[in-house]
Amino acid sequence: MTTFASGTDTLTRDALTVLQPGFTGTTAPDWLLRRLGEGLASVGLFGRNIASPGQLAELTSQLRAERDDVLVAIDEEGGDVTRLEVRTGSSFPGNHALGAVDDVELTHQVARELGRRLAECGVNLNWAPSADVNSNPDNPVIGVRSFGAGTSLVARHTAAYVTGLQSAGVAACTKHFPGHGDTAVDSHHALPRIDVDAAVLQARELAPFRAAIAAGTRAVMSAHILVPALDADRPATLSHRVLTDLLRGELGYDGLIVTDGMEMRAVAATYGIERGSVLAIAAGADAICVGGGLSDDATVRRLRDALVSAVRSGALAEERLADAAERVRELARWAADAKSAVAAGGADRDIGLRAARRALTVTGAADFTPLTEPPYVAALTPVANIAVGDETPWGVAAELVQLLPGTETGGFAEEDGEDAGRAALEAAGARRIVAVVRDEHRHPWMASALDVLLRARPDTVVVEMGVPQAPPRGAPHIATHGAARVCGRAAAEVIAGSGGA
Repeated sequence: MTTFASGTDTLTRDALTVLQPGFTGTTAPDWLLRRLGEGLASVGLFGRNIASPGQLAELTSQLRAERDDVLVAIDEEGGDVTRLEVRTGSSFPGNHALGAVDDVELTHQVARELGRRLAECGVNLNWAPSADVNSNPDNPVIGVRSFGAGTSLVARHTAAYVTGLQSAGVAACTKHFPGHGDTAVDSHHALPRIDVDAAVLQARELAPFRAAIAAGTRAVMSAHILVPALDADRPATLSHRVLTDLLRGELGYDGLIVTDGMEMRAVAATYGIERGSVLAIAAGADAICVGGGLSDDATVRRLRDALVSAVRSGALAEERLADAAERVRELARWAADAKSAVAAGGADRDIGLRAARRALTVTGAADFTPLTEPPYVAALTPVANIAVGDETPWGVAAELVQLLPGTETGGFAEEDGEDAGRAALEAAGARRIVAVVRDEHRHPWMASALDVLLRARPDTVVVEMGVPQAPPRGAPHIATHGAARVCGRAAAEVIAGSGGA
């Protein structure tokens, strides 16, 4: 490929403007600062970039010293998917917990407080919320990231989340259009396919996006999924029919369209990130998210040059690239105006824990006596999907240690199989057992291990921290509807009988 000089001509600047790259480290590298000076308008942050709120504020100040209107984006859903609190677990329950409570004002308040904390650190674009209807309980990548399996439930909470987040001056990016809920494949690894007719898509998948658009969402993220009823040939991110005809035309959306990570194999494995990025912009996307796995100057340079080459060869209309770049700048102007319009203060630091407590569903507790002695916690741990990551701690053990000092824990995985149950029994000894599971219904090994535990110790307390699809078991059975730190705290309070206001 021809390499173009990193000049400041309009075409080169527009090509840089539509990119949303990531980087490594907790300070901005020289190459990133240089690209901001050349036209790059957005930066994406992940857990690897964040050590503390203070450090994050310093980082965003460093970026704004180079370009004061830079869009600083983050993948902060709260709940299981957290970057702001990647090393501790989130102070906010995720969407599924909020959907379980089904109080739209609570969802608004949680999203506002999350937005306030992001804004306080200098972040002004959040790749959230997930508006996916989790209609397939075996979905390996959405699950508790969804408000639930009911279309109207997801729609009203998506709207509440959007208005709450944006009331704090942080742009919402509603995802994953046209809906990732009815998939059985993780698009980080391969291309999912949704084989339902257009009527089902209209009634189920699209309703939450209509609600988000009506609520004024400033951005929408496309999904790397193939939906033959809309386009039999190209995934949504690369489809003119999906992004321009449907989202822009039929749904009347006029904000920023952001792609999901272009390095994800659902697109990259077939098209490559350079061609994929050109096709995405041509299809109607305005911003190319790339940085979850690719985060260096070489990637930015390759994508910039691919876009410039496509314009010069006629493969991409210059007007389309210019329009995309202008939508990025328009969002940057909104973010600057929103920041100045939002009043400081109004923190509600306990809202997440209060929401997590309300989200608990406890069954089989009629004869349950809270524990007074430290238990043994058997954590039956599935492999985390890439969106969640494996850096973030989860479970109830850390919270139980605070309430019942001396609590011990052991972790068990799929390779342990049914032996996990026997090993947990042996490790527990005479201690009461607390078994922690996550999406038991999707993991036969986990269900088998739990069978072994409950046969030997029917007084085992079971905590389900995923989607509570399997029948409740245990005495009691506590469904938290998510694995955020506050969800673990709320469950630990029930187990220890400490209560929470």
